Amino acid sequence: MFSKILIANRGEIAVRIIKTCRRMGVATVVVYSEADADSMAVEMADEAVFIGGAPASESYLVADKIVEAVRQTGAQAVHPGFGFLSENASFARRLAAEGIVFIGPNPKAIEAMGDKIESKKFAAQAGVSTVPGYMGEIADTRTAIEIAEEIGYPVMIKASAGGGGKGIRVAWMRRDVEEGFPAVRGEAKSSFGDDRVFIEKFIESPRHVEIQVLGDKHGNVVHLFERECSIQRRNQKVIEEAPSPLLDEKTRKAMGDQAVALAKAVGYDSAGTVEFVAGQDRSFFFLEMNTRLQVEHPVTELITGVDLVEQMIRVAAGEKLPFAQSDLKIDGWAIESRIYAEDPYRGFLPSIGRLVRYDPPTEGPVAGGIVRNDAGVREGDEISMFYDPMISKLSTWGPTREAAIDVMGRALEDFHIEGLGQNIPFLAAVMDQERFRSGQLSTSYIKDEFPEGFHGLPPTDEQRDLMGAVALAMHQRLLSRAAPQQLRRDWIEVIGHEKRQVRVSLDGGALIVHGEGRETRLTDIDWRPGQPLFRGKIDGKPFTATVKPAAEGFVIRHRAAVQHVLVLTPRSAELHEKLPPKKAADTSKMVLSPMPGLVVSIDVTAGQEVKTGEVVAVLEAMKMQNIIRAERDGTVKAVNAKSGDSVAADEVLVEFA
Repeated sequence: MFSKILIANRGEIAVRIIKTCRRMGVATVVVYSEADADSMAVEMADEAVFIGGAPASESYLVADKIVEAVRQTGAQAVHPGFGFLSENASFARRLAAEGIVFIGPNPKAIEAMGDKIESKKFAAQAGVSTVPGYMGEIADTRTAIEIAEEIGYPVMIKASAGGGGKGIRVAWMRRDVEEGFPAVRGEAKSSFGDDRVFIEKFIESPRHVEIQVLGDKHGNVVHLFERECSIQRRNQKVIEEAPSPLLDEKTRKAMGDQAVALAKAVGYDSAGTVEFVAGQDRSFFFLEMNTRLQVEHPVTELITGVDLVEQMIRVAAGEKLPFAQSDLKIDGWAIESRIYAEDPYRGFLPSIGRLVRYDPPTEGPVAGGIVRNDAGVREGDEISMFYDPMISKLSTWGPTREAAIDVMGRALEDFHIEGLGQNIPFLAAVMDQERFRSGQLSTSYIKDEFPEGFHGLPPTDEQRDLMGAVALAMHQRLLSRAAPQQLRRDWIEVIGHEKRQVRVSLDGGALIVHGEGRETRLTDIDWRPGQPLFRGKIDGKPFTATVKPAAEGFVIRHRAAVQHVLVLTPRSAELHEKLPPKKAADTSKMVLSPMPGLVVSIDVTAGQEVKTGEVVAVLEAMKMQNIIRAERDGTVKAVNAKSGDSVAADEVLVEFA
């Protein structure tokens, strides 16, 4: 076994690898860029080596710097994590030439399977059913259009070296290829240092099911069952689970056998994932193979009890797999929610900034299951525009799928983040949807269920009662400190736009709300003025709500429902109705930056006539390029930014006359 391993990665996966190495008694080294100097991974590792500027092209993608760091520290092996150099065969060869062990598959397997163009060709030669497409390299946009029209729309434009949802566009018409092909090429170049792109048929309403495989250097290969990753946005996975609610035992075996056969054919000798596109009828086609550890590996670990990082390390050290296929069993169900720094209320645009508050749920056994949170951040850390916007991966386990979903719902309630936009309310909305709970999934799920974007969910009757009781409890507690003489029993509650008269009574430590012919009993109250989380039980059921004071009343969020709640005396309620509504500022003549980011280009000039839908600017954030279009016809009055500028959310880029 190695005595020291260098981790050529950052963030949560670097922390994840360090934890397993510690348990195994292996010392760790992390490399870090300018942006990661104060990171959690740097703090946790036994040694840390600075390797360059914040852009990955100046640090994590530079093989020479990684090799030099290995030499400096005397590490015997390199774990690449995922992304960056994890699927780069020339990097694996370079390490081998230097006498350094690469904790991943051999370079030949990476070349055969890791390259999305070559893997398709190889799979076709091996008799594996693949999705129709053009597998050669595509020289330019004109050629891309010809190929797309020959295959037939819709098509998927994908970076050959892509991963993590980067470098992918779906084209439904010619214009989408004209814009999408150069954009994918640009993302591929900046994210992976490889601008090769291919095109394949996009299968509508499919499911994304993948098989985890694990091989050793002695010819043994097993699979650790499947994961369903159909809940995606912009081809980036958001929620994953294991096993899949689609598969029956027959399909699971067929898919697993095919994945193992493919892995054996290329002499695969590490952890890897064979991805399939599956129809609702359980038909499936080979899509690609990821020759690395997957982001969503925790759900597989939770249902099998196997530490995949440990097995990768042991296999790289020459050990045989300690189990055969017959030893592996599925135990329960696991779900992973990716917590992203993005604002779901603004089209999921990246939200860069500091984690002013970062308070994840407690890990370990809980009522109904287990909670696990894989993170590489702490309170006070900054989410940088240079890397993926993931804050953490929240995973839950339960004996059944329903139990795992319920545990996830409660864990999301208990997850509190301030300082930047985050997608927790959206994840909670999915957990509460009947369609998700029924297992009727597809990769178009988010587009189907939220066609107009995400604006939260309206509160259920139970949530209205919960929010009303919480507001009354906070109001009573604040009054008891500031003006105890004003405590009373009769109140008017305004929840959103709904007004109702209620009466409050106390029973020991319980607050009872009487209104509209029903009672709500709030007990086990855990809240003090200034706290952002209000915990308690409503009619005996535990809950957590996010609360904050507003100009009047409180803003209360429970899962995906957010409401402004006022607690008023009857006389105050009468006066309140006479207040004039506040007018929103007119920004119709401005093009605002929808997110913090880097200006790639400004495509208009002062005095230019612009039509609705024309490109005004291109912004880059979190390794993704975003096209900003004009929402109205007009003449450009002023341009307030230029290529290379860093801009904040809502900064004015262009003004119209």
